[in-house]
Amino acid sequence: MLDGLFADVSKPVAARLDSALAGNALSEQDAQLLLGAQGADMQALLRAADAARRADCGDDVSFVVCRNINFTNVCYVGCSFCGFARHRDDPDAYDRSAGELLEKCRDAVARGATEVCIQGGIDPQKDHNDYREILRVIRAEFPALHIHAFSPEELDFGHKKSGMELADYLRWLQEAGLGTIPGTAAEILDDEVRRRLSPNKLMTARWREIVGTAHRVGLRSTSTIMYGHLEEPRHLATHLGLLRELQRETGGFTEFVPLGFIHEKNALGHAGITRPGPSAADDLRMIAVARLFLRPWIANIQVSWVKLGPKLAQLALLAGANDFGGTLMEESISRESGADHGENLPPEEMRRLIREMGRTPIERSTTYQTLRRFDDPAADPPSLEPAQRRELSGPARFRSAHSRARTRLTQAAASGGS
Repeated sequence: MLDGLFADVSKPVAARLDSALAGNALSEQDAQLLLGAQGADMQALLRAADAARRADCGDDVSFVVCRNINFTNVCYVGCSFCGFARHRDDPDAYDRSAGELLEKCRDAVARGATEVCIQGGIDPQKDHNDYREILRVIRAEFPALHIHAFSPEELDFGHKKSGMELADYLRWLQEAGLGTIPGTAAEILDDEVRRRLSPNKLMTARWREIVGTAHRVGLRSTSTIMYGHLEEPRHLATHLGLLRELQRETGGFTEFVPLGFIHEKNALGHAGITRPGPSAADDLRMIAVARLFLRPWIANIQVSWVKLGPKLAQLALLAGANDFGGTLMEESISRESGADHGENLPPEEMRRLIREMGRTPIERSTTYQTLRRFDDPAADPPSLEPAQRRELSGPARFRSAHSRARTRLTQAAASGGS
């Protein structure tokens, strides 16, 4: 019986999966084929990616305790997929003071964070000195806190304001405390798509120049993709190919993070010209193809629980993913576009979700150094979440809402339904 379960896998898909598991590099054409896998082909793809994950990373699933801090939402780039940006005169525009940033860092450290991820809008009234000052202020009070900051779009903006050579500008930020950079602002690294999504944003060659230069001066970065909108499989394959090529050159990527398009609260989603974000099948195929295509150059494939939700993120651990991402504590960008899976997933929730899939939770640093293993649930540390937040974070938020709803129903029944 078991031998027959994959008997109906198509020969082209079977051949490519066999080749990938044997350690051969998939071509971009191979990636296109696998991104369209359905039925038995898709089941075989997920199983092969899971086998590759086990060979590459074992059964540990890592996460990082971190806080997202958006220092301003003032932005004039005008990306069609963004629900976060505000103009300066909008009533809900903000620009955090140094004191506010430090208070957020203090709260993060008190809750066990080893990293702060700092990004913001592109405010034309700021310049390179503003970016450096953020780093300097945080590092002065928290020298051990890792600062993961500034997307390639922000680095492009600050570099142009600085008048420096790009490498010198990046070293200047390093000296002030920059530890690593997010590989965001990538969307789809194909200018055909980029010109439709965000014509005012940096194009592919410039993104590659900034990230490659960052790697060469010693700044490691994540790598990302945003999918489920205007792109076709060939664009996804081109994007993966560019990341793999750059990683072969520099070795600077720490992980790959697929990010599904959130369509509910942005101009692109309202225009009616895109898909309404990826399906669950799209999400799982993207993760599985990334595992097989990027190995062995990028070993860590991360799930975005904010985009997927906790249950689909768990399933992604069976499709090639080995990292559950960050706790975040304060997530704004996806939420503003309509994501509804919460903005904080505490470490105790991370550990529970990982263990439910039969895996071992590992707390890691930004650069994937193991900080703590959690082999024995009985030895887990107590929660560091403030009591008033424990019901409002990640899955606990939904359990709390369910409990409140049940209480209201009980009260209504007791009062005769009035």
